[in-house]
Amino acid sequence: MLLRHPSQYRLRLLEDLFRTLGLPVIILYSLLTLLEWRLGKLTFIAYPTLILIWASTRGSYESFRQRRAAQKLQASLIPQVVGKWPGNLDILLKMMSTIKTSYIQDAYLQLFKEHQSTTLNLRILWRDNIITMDQEHIKFLSATGFHHFWRGCAQKERLELFLGKGIFNRDDEAWKMHRNIARPFFARERFSDFDVFERHCSHTLSVLASHNNPTTPLDAQDLYGRFSLDAASEFLFGKSLDTLFGTLPIAGRSRLGPKGSLVEDSWGSFAQAFEMAQVNATIRGQIGSIWPLFELLKDKNEEHCKIIHEWLDPLVRSSLEQKRKRKMANIQSPISEKNFLEHLSESTDDSVLIRDQLLNMLLASRDTTSSTLTYITYFLALYPDVARRLRAEVLEQCGSRDAPTFEQLKSLKYMRAVINETLRLYPPVPLNIRETRESACALPPCDPTNFNRSSWYMPARTTIMYLPLLTHRNPSLWGEDADQFNPERWIEPSRVALFVSNPTMFTPFSAGPRVCLGQNYAYNQLSYFMVRLLQKYDRFTLAPEAQPAGSLPPASWKSGAGRQAEEKIWPAASMTLYVKGGLWIRYHRATS
Repeated sequence: MLLRHPSQYRLRLLEDLFRTLGLPVIILYSLLTLLEWRLGKLTFIAYPTLILIWASTRGSYESFRQRRAAQKLQASLIPQVVGKWPGNLDILLKMMSTIKTSYIQDAYLQLFKEHQSTTLNLRILWRDNIITMDQEHIKFLSATGFHHFWRGCAQKERLELFLGKGIFNRDDEAWKMHRNIARPFFARERFSDFDVFERHCSHTLSVLASHNNPTTPLDAQDLYGRFSLDAASEFLFGKSLDTLFGTLPIAGRSRLGPKGSLVEDSWGSFAQAFEMAQVNATIRGQIGSIWPLFELLKDKNEEHCKIIHEWLDPLVRSSLEQKRKRKMANIQSPISEKNFLEHLSESTDDSVLIRDQLLNMLLASRDTTSSTLTYITYFLALYPDVARRLRAEVLEQCGSRDAPTFEQLKSLKYMRAVINETLRLYPPVPLNIRETRESACALPPCDPTNFNRSSWYMPARTTIMYLPLLTHRNPSLWGEDADQFNPERWIEPSRVALFVSNPTMFTPFSAGPRVCLGQNYAYNQLSYFMVRLLQKYDRFTLAPEAQPAGSLPPASWKSGAGRQAEEKIWPAASMTLYVKGGLWIRYHRATS
């Protein structure tokens, strides 16, 4: 199979269209010419009909071929969704139309329930398209069967201009190179140094103090996005972007942005470009392999990536220039004295590679931290008793004024439980995609609760979307209260033992060889921030009247099941999880 560069997606689309549409037309035209037949008015019916027959026949043959291949692997075919229209086009259109207003991943959940299976083949436009919420299959994708999968061609196409050569858009040796470079910067002696955390926590609390009016809500999601980006930028390349000192969105005046509230300043232009690139990538994934049809003339991310590069390119050029000066002066520094950008620059002169890797790390650092802090604050507003208990633990273990130490953070058991429970219900990366390599494989049997206990045939060169958010809320794994926020499940010995015996039922940081290098860094940063916040604030209340128009949950959600019926905000995802329109909160300063 010819592997084209991801940037050649238009050529790949033309080849797909030729095989699907062009080839049957050529065959029919050649046959009619040879036989000297004239169809007359039937021409406009004959060609579309032949295309459908051609596609259906190819699909039937592929199903037959897969059945034979599955028998050799002693596996069953993955249950297939069967729509009413050819190529399951009705399924695709229904999902695309409802996904904008339905609860997060509810469209997938309903399909799983309807077909009584935790893994399904959507078979859109006669092509295999696998989705799964099955814990055993996710474990196989991430860990035990890791070598059968890769990021793959489809994902690289969607993300090439945005994430380029970075770690999240590469496989094999390129991926290993990125990972080996990044690993030293998440060693314990680096992430336990909290100077960076303290500096940016202080900035964030200063912003809160300057707006410390209980009647005036703030967009917590925007605030946390600035905090996490400033801290990540200083950690990664030694220079904060100082977004906390920019213009904040104003309650009652803010409009909907791509992933939150819209901000009109230089930071806002970067954030909007950063978020729109993610939104476009997500839309491409929803459309499937034909997404280039809608971007034949221009890549929709071109303009956004230009803005992003204008922010990062000067930093890269400066780093390479500093490297040149150090080399001329014969100065060498140990890795412990370098920031990530300096270390990356020492390994290559490729400015595009450096920039792309920085952007990938910024995406991971900024979006995951911001998302988790946002949803923790949401839960503290919903459950004041949790906020009181958490603050009591903070004051007992860390005091009311002093910065916490690494050992003190380790002692915060309830804090860890609250963070884990938030990550369970709202994992920052709620879905992910892999692709099988050149050979088919057999997925292991499903969870014991699934009636079908056979292995599943996974075709070669086929995408599989896995959904940790649904796995984390699966009652068969987490009990009947799986949709409920209950930090106690991370403290009660019987429930903790269940997780310890089956750790891939909880994968907010992925698992296996691609497990997130920065998960300990993330836990420390989240805990540190929450300690500093709770030392000064004891109550948090939602301000729904401040939410931008169109960002509150639709009334129809009230009749839904689980968290959908209870939500006070609109959870949404574009690569990473966020709150639509932002999370508008009133922060109440503690009096004792």
